[in-house]
Amino acid sequence: MKRIRGQMSESMLLGALLAVAGGFFDAYTYLCRGGVFANAQTGNIVLLGIKAADGEWLRALTYLLPIVAFALGVVVAEVVKGRYKRRQNQDINIHWRQIIILAEVVLLAMAAFLPQQMNMTVNIVISFVCALQVQTFRKVRGSAFATTMCTGNLRSGTEQLVIWRQTGERGAANKMARYYSIILFFIAGAVLGSFATCFLAEKALLLACVLLLIVFGVMFIEEEREDPEE
Repeated sequence: MKRIRGQMSESMLLGALLAVAGGFFDAYTYLCRGGVFANAQTGNIVLLGIKAADGEWLRALTYLLPIVAFALGVVVAEVVKGRYKRRQNQDINIHWRQIIILAEVVLLAMAAFLPQQMNMTVNIVISFVCALQVQTFRKVRGSAFATTMCTGNLRSGTEQLVIWRQTGERGAANKMARYYSIILFFIAGAVLGSFATCFLAEKALLLACVLLLIVFGVMFIEEEREDPEE
């Protein structure tokens, strides 16, 4: 089978590292920043509706801000991507995804030094960072996946499990294994985030920065893989 060289950004290694970071974020915000999950916004949207129904407009605003930050993160990721592609023939030594990773590191490093009185600000920052990440890294080996939430990965992995059991298709088995592996790495990140938060409190977020810096470095490597079309 022919082997091709491609972006490391769609490799299983990068997906695993980013999933660990995603699990870390959730454990950190839940244990250290007010008992919330900043990665996905479904809960915030539901709570926004509940508070609005109760007429608690100021409380509703606290849930609206992370939602807006998440949406803004998607916009920023797309703008960075668009500007990079317009300049791709110029002398640019790093990929646009690496620019996003560096932005994540800077924002998280600043958030790590904010006190408990600014938990809402930290959660907004992490919501923004998670949006950057989920919009920027959307595939592993050509299959859509998410690194900051697990619902879609669980659905896709289980779908591939059913296809494999019904057809014996090897490709479905491989996809199933990758989806479930990403979920396991997310859980590992949550475990790591739990221990780190117990020992380092607010500063535990700096460990997530280390993970993302590893991702940044790994992306300088070109991945060699088998061509699925051969």
